[in-house]
Amino acid sequence: MAHLRSLPDNAVLMDVFRAYPETSRPLLDYHEVVMRGPSPFTPGERELIAAYVSGVNACGYCHGVHTVTAEACGIKAGAAPSAVADLDTAPVDEKMRPVLRYVGKLTREPSSVTRADADAVLAAGWDERALHSAIMVCALFNFMNRMVEGHGIRADADYFATSGKRLEALGYAGLNQLLT
Repeated sequence: MAHLRSLPDNAVLMDVFRAYPETSRPLLDYHEVVMRGPSPFTPGERELIAAYVSGVNACGYCHGVHTVTAEACGIKAGAAPSAVADLDTAPVDEKMRPVLRYVGKLTREPSSVTRADADAVLAAGWDERALHSAIMVCALFNFMNRMVEGHGIRADADYFATSGKRLEALGYAGLNQLLT
């Protein structure tokens, strides 16, 4: 149930975006830059990072939506929930494991992240631009997870499927068009 009385009980994130377009429009523009702009990571890999961070945070809404979006963008089905459950055995590209370890640690214990953690990402073949991109996706989804949970947003698997496919097709900039 939504925590704001002005929202429907079964509110989804688009309801919050429509109710507060002044904060939502720039946020969606930022999503477009971080999630679909130039990056060493594919859109699917960024969606995997988003789904993983959201799973670590136990944000079922964001984990569900971004798991579907990652899969729609070419990530193996089940990879995100498997990575949250056991990163070492999850069906994710070996090169992504240190990235997911890094963002997981940044999410769980941000002050404990060290240069050695960054070096593990670099040793896997990623460059500093990639690490920066992963950090920005991680930071954005820690923010979004708090926003979703703070508003009391929930949804089911049918909504995740619809929303994930919409994100894959429209990107985040396309969501701004839906606010009018």
